[in-house]
Amino acid sequence: MRRSSLRWIIPTFLALQLGLLWIQGAQLHQQNQVLQALREDIQSLAESIENSQAETSSDEEGSAVPASTPKPAAPHKKVAVLGVEEDQESANKDLQASRESAQKAIKEAREVQSKLSIEENARKAEEASKVQAATNAWQRWFWGALAVVVLALAARSMYRRRG
Repeated sequence: MRRSSLRWIIPTFLALQLGLLWIQGAQLHQQNQVLQALREDIQSLAESIENSQAETSSDEEGSAVPASTPKPAAPHKKVAVLGVEEDQESANKDLQASRESAQKAIKEAREVQSKLSIEENARKAEEASKVQAATNAWQRWFWGALAVVVLALAARSMYRRRG
């Protein structure tokens, strides 16, 4: 009788182990996909940060005077011409206003980009939580069924020993 019980216990345990290995493989595959998605997100964030820093540094470098520029020659004599100074002042004011509006536009664009990335991260987190909830629901049913099978096998073996 002991020999006959080994004939069905060993294949049953091997089948259970095979099932558990399959579940573990599915979980590892899902984790790998999540990690790849996170890696892509991190890379895109790093690229956007690098791009914004490059834009900022190029803006700052454009307005700065290089250290290796030669010293200016002797100042030219100012010629008093009516209207030229007024044109230069209005041109300087226009230039300053355009710089300020460009800086304001850059600041607003960065704020919008920040908000969009936050919304995108929230959306991805919500999707991940939905997937996790679906997986957890499926796993509960699986573990419950597995427990019922194990209990049925144990009850069967106890019934056969008595009978």
